[in-house]
Amino acid sequence: MTDRNIRVEPTNRLAVEDQEVEIVERKGIGHPDSICDGVAESVARALAQEYLERFGKPLHYNTDETQLVAGTAAPAFGGGEVLEPIYLLIVGRATKEYEGERIPAETIALEAAREYLNETLPRLDVGKDVVVDVKLGEGSGDLRDVFGEEGTVPMANDTSFGVGHAPLTETEEIVFRTERSLNTEYAADNPEVGPDVKVMGKREDDHIDVTVAAAMVDEHVAGMDEYRAAVEGVREYVSDLAREYTDRAVSVDVNTADDHEDGAIYLTTTGTSAEQGDDGSVGRGNRANGLITPNRPMSMEATSGKNAVNHIGKIYNLLSTDIAETVVDEVDGIRDLQIRLLSQIGRPIDEPHVADAHLVTEDGVSVADIEGDVTRIVDRELADVTSVTERAIHGEIRTF
Repeated sequence: MTDRNIRVEPTNRLAVEDQEVEIVERKGIGHPDSICDGVAESVARALAQEYLERFGKPLHYNTDETQLVAGTAAPAFGGGEVLEPIYLLIVGRATKEYEGERIPAETIALEAAREYLNETLPRLDVGKDVVVDVKLGEGSGDLRDVFGEEGTVPMANDTSFGVGHAPLTETEEIVFRTERSLNTEYAADNPEVGPDVKVMGKREDDHIDVTVAAAMVDEHVAGMDEYRAAVEGVREYVSDLAREYTDRAVSVDVNTADDHEDGAIYLTTTGTSAEQGDDGSVGRGNRANGLITPNRPMSMEATSGKNAVNHIGKIYNLLSTDIAETVVDEVDGIRDLQIRLLSQIGRPIDEPHVADAHLVTEDGVSVADIEGDVTRIVDRELADVTSVTERAIHGEIRTF
């Protein structure tokens, strides 16, 4: 092992699974905040891949300030229309010239954003229902220099931290799997369910309540009876899915703001609330592990869109999550693990200012019993920190 500053200690709290109240949220891929996250990350990947192809290494970029301004729509049973388009502004920094060669960074960004939107929100007509704009400035010279020489470990571009945890609780699993399943296998057979699916889980003692907001697509809903049936279909599906992850009692509610008598229902033309009144920003939604978890420490950094080479707001959030999952997979006796990684600007990213592991162990297992194994794994994963960069650039790791 190395001289990295790694600390392993017992936590002074109950495991989240044992706390009386737990709250978990996930914003689906069609939520306005998630749209911004997805576009920002797709643009970041496209820029990095272009730099690699042209120069053999990623150059400086950040696209983590992408913003969405909602449009206006008139949904109607059988099919409505978008009246005013959604406006999406890609904001950030990019290297536009290197070694005398000009790079079409904004053109690359526009193409990547359009491809992502076409794939994720197929009911949106890009250019008609959504207008995509891009404003990329040049990066700060001093931060570009922090990238370091080729073949060396990059230097941290900021003094910041990342947080990860494992294993997921039953409530966390249910919330995450609900959105992912509704937006994949369920939506494939039920096109009335749009990609803007938001899931909130609340556990009080041994009772889990799941609240789902599912944007219904008007083209596939002929009237109020079909709408009610669509809502009930989602409720039954989520109820069945939840039973795969828990023996606790589970209650599921869907589209609880609906007022059927007044006709106020969650009906959309495009499958996203961004079509009318719901704006979005990068970093306001899911954390790097795909969840919002107020029972656990979280970083406020936006993971999506940041450069994957030396931006701690991205790398340490992804890496801390990876480390936590790896430790739990390889070391028996851990009920709850939290990893915190703190950087210091200008310091190699494989040498954090501190790497801190807080554990809740199973009965009969002490932290002292497993401290050496935990330290060894944290050290090993830090030594391989640049693999996070490669996985992020190639889209092999989730950022939201």
